[in-house]
Amino acid sequence: MVSIEPEIISNFFGFKITNTLLATFLVDFLLVSGIFIIRKNLSAIPNLFQNATETIIEYLYSMAEQISGKFTANIFPWFASFFFVIFFSNIVGLMPGFGTIGFFHTEEGKKVLVPLLRAATSDFNTTLALATISLVATHTLSIKYNGIVNYLKRYFSFNPIFLFVGLLEIISEFTKLLSLSFRLFGNIYAGEVVLATISSLFAFVTPIPFLLLETIVAFVQALVFAMLTMVFMSIMINPHTEGGGH
Repeated sequence: MVSIEPEIISNFFGFKITNTLLATFLVDFLLVSGIFIIRKNLSAIPNLFQNATETIIEYLYSMAEQISGKFTANIFPWFASFFFVIFFSNIVGLMPGFGTIGFFHTEEGKKVLVPLLRAATSDFNTTLALATISLVATHTLSIKYNGIVNYLKRYFSFNPIFLFVGLLEIISEFTKLLSLSFRLFGNIYAGEVVLATISSLFAFVTPIPFLLLETIVAFVQALVFAMLTMVFMSIMINPHTEGGGH
């Protein structure tokens, strides 16, 4: 059974190094390396890798334009960053070695495998951190483009009815934090449990359809998180009227 908590691999001056943290470092390394490789090999006549990358970026940018409008240039970097980080974090967790290569330790008289690597997004700490970054960035952009006074008008008013609505909106911001983090964590963790269960029963062939399904889930969940962040940013960055309109 897959542990709901990330397994601790080592301690570094009191700082716990978990398998999901190592997976995060791996994803960061792959993404940063990919950026440098693409930048170094940019060509007027793109090769297959550059062409595929440009196609994906153009598709995501056009998608952002439909939602963000004139604020696309400001929101797109966040949208794309969340998508690529989450997608690669999800997909590398399906690679051979994740969850299967590690070491054994004794727990309650039984030998338990501690995998060296595990999908970062199967750790609630990671998804909560991503959701927190999303929320903080959203409100920072709102303050930047609307000013602190107009930003506060979203939540506070001398009109008792609008004040009550504003307080509800403050509560809704915290529900966004929980919904973003739990949705991503729940889907990826559940996928790990399913794959671990199926693989323990059938070693060959049978797990393949489930791997394909989890590949789709990896893409969908990354896109959902990124698009929700983009929608929240688009709403918050637009001027607010006291009546609640934008």
